[in-house]
Amino acid sequence: MTREHIHIPATAVLMIVGAVATFSIMDATIKTMLPRLPVPFLVWARWTFQVVAMLIWLGPTMGRGMVRTQRLPLQLVRGLLLIASSLCFFMALGSLPLAEATAINYTTPVLVILLAVLFLGERMTAPRIAFVVAGIVGMLLIVRPGADLFRGASLLVLGSASFYAVFQILTRVMAREDPRVMLLYPALVGAAVMTVAWPFFGSRLDLTWLDMAKLVMVGVLGTGGHFLLILAFQRAPASALTPFTYAHLVFATLVGWLVFHDFPDALTLVGMAVIG
Repeated sequence: MTREHIHIPATAVLMIVGAVATFSIMDATIKTMLPRLPVPFLVWARWTFQVVAMLIWLGPTMGRGMVRTQRLPLQLVRGLLLIASSLCFFMALGSLPLAEATAINYTTPVLVILLAVLFLGERMTAPRIAFVVAGIVGMLLIVRPGADLFRGASLLVLGSASFYAVFQILTRVMAREDPRVMLLYPALVGAAVMTVAWPFFGSRLDLTWLDMAKLVMVGVLGTGGHFLLILAFQRAPASALTPFTYAHLVFATLVGWLVFHDFPDALTLVGMAVIG
């Protein structure tokens, strides 16, 4: 019996590659602002500008349909998880090179598999076991417990990956929801939570016009990248497209090298190759 060949449209692949390239540029833009602006503000801006972009883009056609959901509590929990993931990742970017932070964050697929087996009743097949082992080995090669890289920032990235893995599990549970609504709610929660929390940080801001331009760009890039992911996964199975998301590691390495002059050492590159 021959195995059926899964056709992957070229447009879906281009959308995935475009999305991860967009995320690399977005992360690099945020990293350039970290020395001057506090992380809570950057998280607030990241999601508030996404809300604004989505209202301009979808508001005229969807109206109240943008917030219509049958599972409001889960939508809110998803939003809180994504905000926690963003906070951890942005804080880590202040200390870690972009490529290493991105690579450690790619333990998320490993965690998703483990959580899916534990809570969704999915089977742990031989390929999945191999994938999990490769992910753990690759992460250890990058982090190297006992080395300089294994510090609080690395643990923050692992925390970010953990929060995002649970976020993805909840996204699977809510697969019947409108993807545009799924895209808006985390941004709404992030904007609302960080607006309420902001006074407790008491940070004074000295924003320049360049800062404002970068913040708008971050919101546009984040919205566009997530929408490209949604469009891609509507055109081809997730299992077929997931390998292409590892192009993110390549883009993060190139952007980190070009913008920050950081290039991973040999063991880190081996770890990234194992993960990818």
